[in-house]
Amino acid sequence: MEVNRCALCERTLLLGERSYRFAPDGADEFVDVCQLCQEVALDHGWVREGSPVGPAVRHSRRRRTLSLAGIFGANRRPAAEAIVAEPQLRRLSDEEHAIVEAAAVFNSSDGLRTMEGITRSLGPPRVSILALPGSNPDVVLTFLWDLAWYQYRINRIASQPIRLTDRGTEPEEVEAAFTAWNARFEPGSGVIPELEAGD
Repeated sequence: MEVNRCALCERTLLLGERSYRFAPDGADEFVDVCQLCQEVALDHGWVREGSPVGPAVRHSRRRRTLSLAGIFGANRRPAAEAIVAEPQLRRLSDEEHAIVEAAAVFNSSDGLRTMEGITRSLGPPRVSILALPGSNPDVVLTFLWDLAWYQYRINRIASQPIRLTDRGTEPEEVEAAFTAWNARFEPGSGVIPELEAGD
């Protein structure tokens, strides 16, 4: 049996779930996109099946404009200061700093919109942020609902700082080490670590 997946969030489409067909960047081949990601596909300039592809349509697309400010993140939300107040940042351990920075990286990524879309359908997730021990600077970010879970790896110094590394449909598939539930997810704001206040 063929499994249909969304070409953007890579979520397995549920039986009977409505999907839309898009041609990425006007290509001749079509891919399936879930209802939650169709706005993202349009933002990327993908053409929906059945849409006219003449010049008038291409000019009216809400395609993101390319600029140096956009490339270097000047339009993105400020990093850690938007998540934790400055006085508290000064009292954080190295591990807590890594968690706050990972949340900021995620909140300025396309993953934020994907999680917002799933939250609209499934409600708020439980969220865990775990800084891996040792010399590896990776942080694992886990979102868990009753029907699905997603896991991202974040490494600020990597060429690709955030990547979706795993996902599933059964909550018990998530390893116990990644179930600390030390953060919350707020649509419009993103991941907010729940750090204990310092003295």
